[in-house]
Amino acid sequence: MKTLIKNGLLIDPANQVQAYLNLILEDGKVVAVTEEEPEADRVIDATGKVVAPGFIDIHMHEDPVKDGKIEFCIFDAMLRMGVTTAVGGNCGINVYDPVKYLDMVEKDGAPVNVMLFAGHQYFREAAGALDKYAPVTKEQQEHMKKGLEKALEAGCVGISYGLRYVPGTGRDEFLDTASCCEKEHRMISAHVRDDEDRVFGAVAEVAEAGKLYNIPVQVSHIGSMAGFGQRKQLLRQVDGYRMNGIDVACDCYPYFAFSTRIGATTYDDGWLERYHCDYSACQLTEGKYKGQRCTPETFAEMRRDFPECLTVCYVMDENDIRMAFADPGVMVGSDGLIDNGHPRAAGTFPRFLSEFVRKGDISLYDGIEKMTAAPAKRLGLSNKGRLNVGADADVVIFDMEKIQDGANFDDPMIPPTGIDYVLIGGEVAAKDCKIVKGDLGTALRKLS
Repeated sequence: MKTLIKNGLLIDPANQVQAYLNLILEDGKVVAVTEEEPEADRVIDATGKVVAPGFIDIHMHEDPVKDGKIEFCIFDAMLRMGVTTAVGGNCGINVYDPVKYLDMVEKDGAPVNVMLFAGHQYFREAAGALDKYAPVTKEQQEHMKKGLEKALEAGCVGISYGLRYVPGTGRDEFLDTASCCEKEHRMISAHVRDDEDRVFGAVAEVAEAGKLYNIPVQVSHIGSMAGFGQRKQLLRQVDGYRMNGIDVACDCYPYFAFSTRIGATTYDDGWLERYHCDYSACQLTEGKYKGQRCTPETFAEMRRDFPECLTVCYVMDENDIRMAFADPGVMVGSDGLIDNGHPRAAGTFPRFLSEFVRKGDISLYDGIEKMTAAPAKRLGLSNKGRLNVGADADVVIFDMEKIQDGANFDDPMIPPTGIDYVLIGGEVAAKDCKIVKGDLGTALRKLS
């Protein structure tokens, strides 16, 4: 089927284009970019709308698997907010063997295109190292490396780390496993070891791997790692790495609170002093106290009896988040996972456009780049994040005056508004933030 998208403002930072041009899509590709209006089987009038490459979420957490099938939920949310490619397996965590997961997506389709990191913690536990505070044995480390190497060979885009969540990971374990990325120049992505004023040493730790092995390093969700007054210094630190030949970039989500499980090491002793807060900064999003702010007593009880309980912690500095998005080295990543309290899984991209672009923190062109061309280049996706002839026909059409996130901390799965169409491979996947066809996505593998 031939599709004409006409009269829209085409914004394609990968090709340095912001102009009123029409797109012709056919056989899954962009086949023409023109001022003409040729005959087509389907015509989409985008008058008054922005036409952009489909958004790419470089940092999210994939849907779970049950009875051999993926239970799509977060990928549905991704599609409704304009994402056409999502990268899971972050923070060292895979919900399932990542190679088998990609096989399932390839076989059955998915709401969006799916890439995966191989999660260090997943393979660490598969090697029998179940104590997150303890170092691995030599045998466990070798087992882990073999698993990671196989995952990379099968198409995982790189290795992700959750060093904060697995403090037993020593320097040798980290660098030795990161070396698996050297041969094929794969990326490492890291939830770094520490935050607040200790974030600078934590970022230096992962940058060391980038320097040693000449591989790209992605520092994950810097808002929740350096969003407490450290932003300016951290961005200067990262700029210094790039100017000295180390490939380091960052992602960030457009909210002023983070989310993690109450049993995570984030809440180990000292967290109140680190974040300069009291227990009420932490809100419980599940269980018997759902929706309530913690007291010393409820915090201790839930951490002991329900360590998997998800929380939202309201401690981040709004000015730091706005400063992050103004930096050209920071792209948008949702850090989304399906939970009961944080809206980022369903609201990140429209919120970024409404809260940061529409309010004038950054230009529309630069904002689109952070969601398309920048992550596509980072991930080596040469046919995505762009709309030139020959590119994959993944397109989002939205009204810049009306786009708005609906999800909030009380109801985190409300769909957005103001997104007219999302197309994957030239087919309509979502219209008016409702899913039309939920299996157009496929597995994207990084193969040599």
